[in-house]
Formats: sequence, structure tokens, C-alpha cells
Amino acid sequence: MTTPTTTGPPPGDLRDFYENPAVPVASGTPRSLRQARMLARALSGPATAGPQTILDIGCGDGTAAATAAPLLPGHRVIGVDWSQDALRRARTRIPYAVRGELTGGGLPFASGAADAVLFSEVVEHLVDPDAALDEIRRILRPGGHLMLSTPNLAAWYNRGLLLAGVQPVFSEVSLRGIHGRPGKEVVGHLRLYTARALKEFVAASGFTVERLEGAPFHGVPRPLRPLDRLACARPQLASILLLHARRT
Repeated sequence: MTTPTTTGPPPGDLRDFYENPAVPVASGTPRSLRQARMLARALSGPATAGPQTILDIGCGDGTAAATAAPLLPGHRVIGVDWSQDALRRARTRIPYAVRGELTGGGLPFASGAADAVLFSEVVEHLVDPDAALDEIRRILRPGGHLMLSTPNLAAWYNRGLLLAGVQPVFSEVSLRGIHGRPGKEVVGHLRLYTARALKEFVAASGFTVERLEGAPFHGVPRPLRPLDRLACARPQLASILLLHARRT
């Protein structure tokens, strides 16, 4: 399944879950590349002048930030995560990685300090996504970019699984094991979004949605991967939703 990153101290058992070194903390490279290309295009416009500050919030092991950095030359990419274990790994891949929380005390950045935020495979793990988007909006400058990715509840195969009475991929009913759905890893998903729900949620949080794209999922069985890539042409059916929004 998609792999978790954490940005605020989770309650109860989730705290130990996310600090467990056995829990993977990286997203797939193909979707990280697609997201980075979306951001590179957004930052190439005439309104962008000089080096930009880009925060990878919920950076996990730093893979997504390290993947994006070559496509964002001249800009400063800073990883942010709550998990100390994730930060230790991130610092082996990126020059800047700091501890921060989206909830509680908030992120260690002044209001309007960031030009762009990468938010890769994080929102599905949060107890309070509303507070998280509020905090991201606070630290983004007016017009700043939000690049958010998350699994798609209505992915093409999930539609068929539900019709067959099978738990959708990406959804979880336990932190201890997989029940009723395909897959082998427990990753701590608490919320899932369709394309429509994600756009409405982000817009209601004070952002203007600019673009929605689809990305493939590395966990799709190999014979079905060509179909999964084909589904990316229609984000509503894609495995992963990639959303670009700007702070209003």
C-alpha cells in the first residue's frame, strides 16, 4: 500500500506505529516524479522570481524531496516530519530536514514563509486534516503552491472490488493486520478521498484548485500495470490523485 509519513503526534497506538523502523516511510518514485514535474511547471511561470522555499511536509525518509530536488534547481527544499526515525533517514538524502507538527504547536516556520508545499501521501494518515490544511495555508505565502497527493478511493479497481463485496485497496480496518482487502502492508490510513471530495475539501480550506492529475500505484500486479498507467488519463479513475492548488 502507500507508505506513511507523519507530521503531528498521533494518538495512542499510532505514535508507536509511526516510530516503528519496520514501517515504510516513502512514496513511490513514479508519483513523486510526476508531482515534482507539476511543481516545476508551476514555478517556471513569470510570477516566480528568484529562489523559492519548498517544504516537503511529511517528508518521511526524504525520497520524495530527493527525487524532486534535481527538477527544482536553484530552489531550497526542506523536509519536515514529526517522526524522529523518519528524519534520521531523511537527513541521509536531503541537506535540510527539521522536526515539525501540523497540529499542536504548529510548524516551526513564520506565516507566509514558504513558496510551495509538497504534501505527499500524508493527508490520508491524519486524524485532523482540517487543522493540517489550516496550518499549511498559514505558512504559505499568498498565491503559494500546494502539491498534494493521496490514494484514490474510487480507483478503477476499487470500483470493481466494492461491487464484489471486497474492502477497497488503500483502506484499512486495523493497525495489526490486513483484513478483507488485497495487499500485505499495514500503513495507517485513516481517511480516503475521491477526486471530487479532495477538490471540495481543499477548496473549502482556502485554496484554489489549479489542476488534478493521476498517477500509477506500484502495488498493482504487474500484468495490470499498463491498465493502471492508462487510467491516469482520467484522474477520477487513477490509483493516486495529484492535486495542485494555490493559497487564496
